[in-house]
Amino acid sequence: MDWLRLYLLGGLVLHKLVWEVLKRRQDSQAPPAPSQDLKTLLVKAVKLGILLAIVAQTLLPDFLPIAREPGALRLWGAAIYTAGLAIAITGRLQLGGNWLDIESAGVLDHQRVVNTGLYRYIRHPIYTGDLLLLLGLELALNSWCVLLVILLAPPVLLKAIAEERMLSRTLPGYGDYCRRTKRFVPFVV
Repeated sequence: MDWLRLYLLGGLVLHKLVWEVLKRRQDSQAPPAPSQDLKTLLVKAVKLGILLAIVAQTLLPDFLPIAREPGALRLWGAAIYTAGLAIAITGRLQLGGNWLDIESAGVLDHQRVVNTGLYRYIRHPIYTGDLLLLLGLELALNSWCVLLVILLAPPVLLKAIAEERMLSRTLPGYGDYCRRTKRFVPFVV
């Protein structure tokens, strides 16, 4: 295994570690969660399947290679991956206790609008970071699976819109926050 694959794998581990540590810390302060329905379990299973497939792809030789000489592609991919990883982790840290799993969307009793740090400029840095991370990973791995990442963008957009509608209805100040910020790319989108 080369240094790039180790780097990519290490970033995935770091990402998962940050999420799990913060989630456990948050869960220890929350009341017990109700039992999970079939849809929630299915979403969790799909998330785990995607994670395992990405880890396996990182450990294996090139899968569906794009280029015969992928040196520059790998460097660009690693740069995009690094930016995505940094954005996603920073966004998660800045969101703090105002975070819920994607399958548990709702508003917490103590939740407030976070409008500092990355959230001063965009409403969904975690989604943005994760999409960039996956895009960069696939480019760094020289894989046509990068097209699958592009196919993830519309469902992520729809999820973000649904979350924004729910938060605008239930979280004081969120509608004003939406009018002041962009969804994914500062000053653009």
